[in-house]
Amino acid sequence: MTQKLALITGASRGLGAALAEALAPTHHIVAVARTTGALEELDDRIKAAGGTATLAPMDVTTPEAMATLCRGIHDRWGALDLWLHTAIHAAPLAPANFVSAKDWEKSVAVNATATSLLINYVSPLLGQTGQAVFFDDPHGGEKFFGAYGATKAAQMALARSWQAETISTGPTVQILDPQPMPTALRARFYPGEDRDPLHSTTSEAARLLPSILQR
Repeated sequence: MTQKLALITGASRGLGAALAEALAPTHHIVAVARTTGALEELDDRIKAAGGTATLAPMDVTTPEAMATLCRGIHDRWGALDLWLHTAIHAAPLAPANFVSAKDWEKSVAVNATATSLLINYVSPLLGQTGQAVFFDDPHGGEKFFGAYGATKAAQMALARSWQAETISTGPTVQILDPQPMPTALRARFYPGEDRDPLHSTTSEAARLLPSILQR
């Protein structure tokens, strides 16, 4: 296989899906998400544009599934050129003293624990020359953002540590800052917001793509 290989976790919707479509002309896409139907729709769009994808309807919080995924990538392709991590859980906004145990546990599982696990599993596939990309959305310390802000900050802390640790050895770790987009995640935080001024996921993927492909 001469085409490069990109793994996208959280690929079914939003920025993850838009980046999958943007990368498809140059990369074979391994698309990971829980929603099979949305992945199939993404696959249809990629194929219609002449690209190819492998669908992996899996939950990033299931260690066995992620181990199977990464072993499958190794056995089939041997290595990975690019990993984009867009999987995220947006817990309902609530005062810190009203965050439910269920929402907190899911936020930790998706936003922090799964990220740590995936770094462990994906790093050998990226080797010295691959690249991992994370996407910041800082809300730590903002009122009502306790569960999301804290666990997203934990995710970014992991990414920044890995970035600092791999400067000399690789893989390259990038942290990018998307502009506000009319995603389902944002709608949970800002219901009733005027979405017209927001940047479409397609245009934002196009803006971020040069930074991702600069290597």
